[in-house]
Amino acid sequence: MLIEFKFYNYRSFKEEASLSMEALNGGNFKNSLINYKTKLLPAVAIYGKNGGGKSNIIRAFWLAVQFIKNAQRTQHEKASIPVNPFLLDDKSQNKPTGFEFTYTIDNIKYIYGFSATKQKICSEYLYYAPNGQKSMVFNRDMQNFEFRSNSEKKKRKLISEAVAANQLYFAVACTMNEQTCIKAMKWFREQIFFSRDYTDIPSQLIEYSENPNMLQAISEYAKKADLGIEDMQFEIKDIEISDADKLPDNIPDDIKISLEKFLKALSDAPNISEQKLKMGEVHATSFHKGINENGEQTLYKLQLSDESDGTRKLMALAPAIEHVLECGGVLLVDELEKEMHPMLVEFIVAKFQNPFTNSKNAQIIFTTHNTELLNMQLLRIDQIYFTDKSNKTGESTLYSVNDTDVLNIRKSYLMGKYGATPNIEIEEVL
Repeated sequence: MLIEFKFYNYRSFKEEASLSMEALNGGNFKNSLINYKTKLLPAVAIYGKNGGGKSNIIRAFWLAVQFIKNAQRTQHEKASIPVNPFLLDDKSQNKPTGFEFTYTIDNIKYIYGFSATKQKICSEYLYYAPNGQKSMVFNRDMQNFEFRSNSEKKKRKLISEAVAANQLYFAVACTMNEQTCIKAMKWFREQIFFSRDYTDIPSQLIEYSENPNMLQAISEYAKKADLGIEDMQFEIKDIEISDADKLPDNIPDDIKISLEKFLKALSDAPNISEQKLKMGEVHATSFHKGINENGEQTLYKLQLSDESDGTRKLMALAPAIEHVLECGGVLLVDELEKEMHPMLVEFIVAKFQNPFTNSKNAQIIFTTHNTELLNMQLLRIDQIYFTDKSNKTGESTLYSVNDTDVLNIRKSYLMGKYGATPNIEIEEVL
């Protein structure tokens, strides 16, 4: 579970921004809270004007997670570190960008963070509390490493000698069987999910083709999104091809030529018996009520491409939502309400707020413009964050409703009392 995420000097955020999942004492919906040593929030909504920095929070989280998971593979000797510092002053672009995660997995609390320029890792650290007391695993300042004096110190020191200036010790240590790092890395590799666009639905259907529960979930979400859908049917073909003569006839010529070259390359590679090309094909059909020529109610077929964007968006989100609810973890979604009716947004958020549908303590962090959630009939005050950007400096800031004078939140937000709203003048309609 995520406890807190911090970052600084990233895109429009110059100073440190903090997104805390710790619940404040008091408040309503206490049964929705996740029981840990402190109460944690199952959902956080981030509001703000277009261009105010909302999406940069999701981007910061995504970038850090991807780099943490893959730094040992992507960072060859001259590889640039993919940070994007604040650019609207004379100094920040040459300063490090930093990220820090405080989280818990397998009932152990971890604090991991790093800072980097495009050229090198400037700092890195990992702390954990296996017995409730915070203890250092490693601390790094440039290429200088510090370790606790215990039985693992010698091994960790040897690992550090293999870490390049543009690599993370955390990532390299996992490949060298450092058990504490492996356990800490599990959260990044197995417990964090990001939303996918509805153009990914065919690939997701193939991915979950052997999971009837997930296909059922996609179907159920489609029904929720469109009251006219009575049922869904999936036809999935997932075949392995090892010979160019077995390629399907309906493949365009240019793609077929490319695949033939790829298969030829595979045939020249070692371990040829294990080299196969997998191709998937999926057909999703929905059944809608209609009236036939005799005036009788009948079910008619529609293809996935004929469904509304909102229906497909909810279908695309379904696997991630159901997986995180089933297994636990954190789901991050940018513009949750995009293409969807406000009631569908409430439908998703309510799944995380309900302790019965969220028995694995899953969390969702999302950006939104949906002001209906500000009526506080589903969320608590401490679950609302705002972002705003200074017109003078171009800097974004992230702050909680709790940092403001709480009034009627929805009305106050729309009136601009919290900031985070566009400064526009609406013309009078005559």
